[in-house]
Amino acid sequence: MPFGQIVIGPPGSGKTTYCNGMYQFLTATGRKVSVVNLDPANDFLPYQCAVNIAELITLEETMEELKLGPNGGMMYCMEFLEKNFDWIEEKLKALGGIIDSLSSIFTNCKNFKNIIERLQKLDYRLVTIHLVDAHYCTDPTKYISVLLLSLKTMLQIELPHINVLSKVDLMESYGKLAFNLDFYTEVQDLSYLLQHLDEDPFARRFKELNKALCGLIEDFSLVGFNTLCIEDKKSVMKLVQVIDKANGYVFGGLTEGNESIMLTAMGTNTSTLSDILEVQERWLDHKETYDDWEYKQQKME
Repeated sequence: MPFGQIVIGPPGSGKTTYCNGMYQFLTATGRKVSVVNLDPANDFLPYQCAVNIAELITLEETMEELKLGPNGGMMYCMEFLEKNFDWIEEKLKALGGIIDSLSSIFTNCKNFKNIIERLQKLDYRLVTIHLVDAHYCTDPTKYISVLLLSLKTMLQIELPHINVLSKVDLMESYGKLAFNLDFYTEVQDLSYLLQHLDEDPFARRFKELNKALCGLIEDFSLVGFNTLCIEDKKSVMKLVQVIDKANGYVFGGLTEGNESIMLTAMGTNTSTLSDILEVQERWLDHKETYDDWEYKQQKME
């Protein structure tokens, strides 16, 4: 039974870096992993793809031949990919017992959702990984936009969904957080955020709109975030535990070599408060190497 991650996110969120890092991590744990690129705009990949849409169509060629802009070109590529779904199906079948399939793409067109539904009919167990650059948390207006984007994506794609604040180790290089990290990961009472929006000369002009948007997000009560530093193995492992439970791998994919990860994931759903406080202490309150942090944890035990 194949399991997969659909990796999406706005430009600059770290999708390519994520796919590369996750591929290396999962391979190191003994899993059979294949990377599938379904982003026609991604013309540079630092890793080997088992399936690459560039063999079928690219955004650059589409824009040049049909005289389309980036958005129109992307929509055409997705329509073309859906019409040629047999090409994807044959490529995936050739991979054999694929376990993790990582796809890098971000699009709002319905064709991509149709492609996902057809993959599910082929018995692929998928989970959406929505990457968001963590530095957006340092700006209240950007954070509200990220919350709306995450909520829209969750409602649109209709898959098990994991929102991830990527590059968490670089978060405060763009500015200080107004609240502790758990406020942003748990999406707590947004009325406190409204107070900061009112201090912004531009944002306070839209006070009622800001209040309505925050109310909308809280009414759905769906959005929450996990954190990730892709270069840190402990951070990646915690996210893998969440992913394995979301797509069902933990319940049917136990393989030799990664039993400890799977058994730990059985009790894992999302990042706990202690996990978030640990990230806060390590990456935001002060910087330390992984060896320093691990040594301190051993001393505490």
